[in-house]
Amino acid sequence: MGMNIAIDGPAGAGKSTIAKMIAKKMEFIYVDTGAMYRAMALFLLRCRVDPQNAEQIGEMCEQADITIRYENGEQIVLLNGENVNGLIRTQEVSNMASVSSAHPKVRAKLVRLQQELAARESVVMDGRDIGTCVLPDADVKVYLTASAAVRAKRRYDELMAKGVGCSLSEIEAEIEERDRRDMTREISPLRQAEDAVLIDSSDMSAQEAAEAVIALCNAQAL
Repeated sequence: MGMNIAIDGPAGAGKSTIAKMIAKKMEFIYVDTGAMYRAMALFLLRCRVDPQNAEQIGEMCEQADITIRYENGEQIVLLNGENVNGLIRTQEVSNMASVSSAHPKVRAKLVRLQQELAARESVVMDGRDIGTCVLPDADVKVYLTASAAVRAKRRYDELMAKGVGCSLSEIEAEIEERDRRDMTREISPLRQAEDAVLIDSSDMSAQEAAEAVIALCNAQAL
């Protein structure tokens, strides 16, 4: 029987970075839920589904089988058995994913696929509602957060390093607005699961936060 680790938290808390570090260290599968939604978007585009036709999206999404596996240390996203890694990062796919991911039937289908993957493998999964909705029985649940100011500064530094001009105050305002949306949305709002361990990474490096989660896993395994 494998181990499942659920990491939830607000935007910019470092969830994906830390989840990947944990997966590599523990030799688990990092489940990139965003990539799975992109693969679904690619499938819908191939089926020439109208992004505004909710009924058609709901019908067609049931025909997609999406999973993740690792080959030679690389994450492979499979859509009906096809490696679609090189096809899911286009703007067209991003636009469709933004629309289709809000559809309840798409969400229900992908949650089911994510649960099936977690039932077969040891996984680390991060998102907004992993511990509350997707993997409510996960062995280890973490709510990873950091202050809005710290998250904004991290994003600011990241953009500046890429040569992208930006405003720190605007980024912080956007993060606070996204937190508000995530926490008040109707379907699966962002919240800390009752049995999740709170880790505030405001004064921690990604390595330190990852080690804190690994320590929780080691304690659980005893």
